[in-house]
Amino acid sequence: MSDHHRPQRDARGQRTADRPLQNPVAPVRRGLVLGAGGVLGFAWMVGALQALQDEEGFDPLDAEVVVGTSSGSILAALLACGVGVDALRRHQQGIPLPADPAIDWNYDTDSGGALPPWPGVGVGSRDLLCRVARNPRRLPPLAVLSALAPPGRGTLDPVGRMITAVAAIGGLTERWPSRPQTWIVAMDYSAGDRVAFGRDGAPPAALPDAVMASCSIPGWYAPVALDGHRYVDGGACSPASLDLLAGHGLDEVWVLAPTVSFAYDRPRSPVARLERRVRRSFSRRLLIEAAAVRETGTAVTVLAPGPEDLQSIGGNMMNPRRRTAVLETSLRTSASALRRRVDAAPGTPRHVASAGTTAS
Repeated sequence: MSDHHRPQRDARGQRTADRPLQNPVAPVRRGLVLGAGGVLGFAWMVGALQALQDEEGFDPLDAEVVVGTSSGSILAALLACGVGVDALRRHQQGIPLPADPAIDWNYDTDSGGALPPWPGVGVGSRDLLCRVARNPRRLPPLAVLSALAPPGRGTLDPVGRMITAVAAIGGLTERWPSRPQTWIVAMDYSAGDRVAFGRDGAPPAALPDAVMASCSIPGWYAPVALDGHRYVDGGACSPASLDLLAGHGLDEVWVLAPTVSFAYDRPRSPVARLERRVRRSFSRRLLIEAAAVRETGTAVTVLAPGPEDLQSIGGNMMNPRRRTAVLETSLRTSASALRRRVDAAPGTPRHVASAGTTAS
């Protein structure tokens, strides 16, 4: 993409005034979907966003709507507060510029570590179990399992403090971000309903509270109570909630889905093998959602980890010790996948499984 189409950035990676277009055309209406994926999924998505910006000329801050789930909700909130991709990547690498937005986050400790604290006794949601008993096919399998998980005891307070501070820098202390529209996905832990905070008709919530709700992994973190309802990780309903954008009138949607893959490694670890089986289930769900969005006239491109990324990730998406390796691998593999997509010969099916990329 030429420089005439690229938004200008200051040293902090935040948007400044755009250059005037020499040949104004109708802007492309784009959506961005950031899926669930824990600590390592977040790192992978930062690398993928950098590649998307560099290879496709798509600045995520120019998206019309951003949908974020779990760790993707943190990334969506940071983008909504004006933090640019370059600044996010530098922070992940531990080399922020003095002018970058201050992101108060310790990657090694603030998520609570690679394993959850010892949980409480009992099941996480008796109300949800009762609903499942009455209509067992209404909810996805992971939502059903989430009801059976014991009460989590981990805290997401560091996430809330970080988003609160960044929102203050972006002038969003008292209001929900509107450019881009930002939808933060969680699940009502009693009803099993998917809730997209920030979307028309959704319950009101402050941005930090919504993000904490979206990140509350059942059995790991305590559910987040908002206005009399308890909420948990939106990944219990869908790995990315791409289908929320069906019929939204967008021209194209980019999806970064850390828990989805279209080509796999062959891990030896039993834990990693189990993770890959779950990943295949998530991948099928996302492809169904992508088809639903495409049927409404919106092009969909999904970028997901490939075999080399999976080797870096291992079997535990919450392991912070692998974070740097996952980021560096994603920076390389995501850029390579996008280049192959552009260079594909005419008539070639736009499904590049070896790179983890699939497109409409």
